[in-house]
Amino acid sequence: MKWNAKKIVHKGTARLGIYFEKNPELIAEMKSIPDARWSAGFGCWHVPDTFENRMYFNVAPDPVRLPNVEAQHYLERYKRYLQSKRYSASTVSTYFDAMRVFFVFFREKSVLAISNDDVIQFNNDYILAQKLSASYQNQMVNAIKLFYEIERGMALDIEKIHRPKREKKLPNVLSKEEVKQLLEASTNMKHRVILSLIYSCGLRCGEVLKLQPVHIDSQRNVIFIQQAKGKKDRIVPLSPRILELLREYYRYYKPKVYLFEGQKPGEPYSEKSLQSVLKQSLAKTNIQKPVTLHWLRHSYATHLLENGTDLRYIQELLGHNSSKTTEIYTHVSTKSIQNIKSPFDDL
Repeated sequence: MKWNAKKIVHKGTARLGIYFEKNPELIAEMKSIPDARWSAGFGCWHVPDTFENRMYFNVAPDPVRLPNVEAQHYLERYKRYLQSKRYSASTVSTYFDAMRVFFVFFREKSVLAISNDDVIQFNNDYILAQKLSASYQNQMVNAIKLFYEIERGMALDIEKIHRPKREKKLPNVLSKEEVKQLLEASTNMKHRVILSLIYSCGLRCGEVLKLQPVHIDSQRNVIFIQQAKGKKDRIVPLSPRILELLREYYRYYKPKVYLFEGQKPGEPYSEKSLQSVLKQSLAKTNIQKPVTLHWLRHSYATHLLENGTDLRYIQELLGHNSSKTTEIYTHVSTKSIQNIKSPFDDL
């Protein structure tokens, strides 16, 4: 194969930068790998620097990034436990990689001897030193606590592991006028329908990509979201307008398996393609905000609240476990705020 690889650091995370010599087949193969990204700065495609990716590209393992033999044994046992408990593939990969990073940091120390003081050292000397986010730190705490909850008789006391103070960030929301502008920007029927469906039902990106025609119940005017985040099913109402759009779309495209399919019939539309759809539509508007697909879900929830929908119903529609998650939309809703008169007007 005409390519070479080297380790790069992308947003504080080690990656494998893969350089190709203008080989379309290899580039197409690279694009099919989950989490593969193009870096204009490095001028190469890059993937996470994991053991699996090094094996895939026949790159020698980095001894500095490998846990010691004892830790590797515990890691494999940890992965098997997660799989046996039917955690999602994404969660298994996330928790496994988190503990691998943790054990690489302490590769000169026995797993049995790692203590709570070591966790504090890891937070300061690895997470904070690399300016990694509080959410990454919290994710790492989740992985560590679960690991040591399973493995008893070790020096670390999981009850004493502290979490980072949560950042209080408000969700990004578009106005109804901006949403309309974005949805009407695309001239491609599939693009317009998929973006409209995300907004009109408050769907996550992964949820819309897994939809099948059988999940659309036109008799009851609902859409069935199967095994979404947290392995939960839920139903969401379909507006008459989006139902008409879906019928028109179905007559034209006639999808075989998934509601939105890629270039090959029977294969789901890819997340990268969906992100590209948003980017193309956004370029045709005068919206200057860094809009993501999840902004449409946030906008759906906020607009429901501003229309007077009870917060408990919004929680069900979004598939939130806790009402506290849904309550954040009360902080971005402008319905009540706009009724407040500023004392400046009385001067």
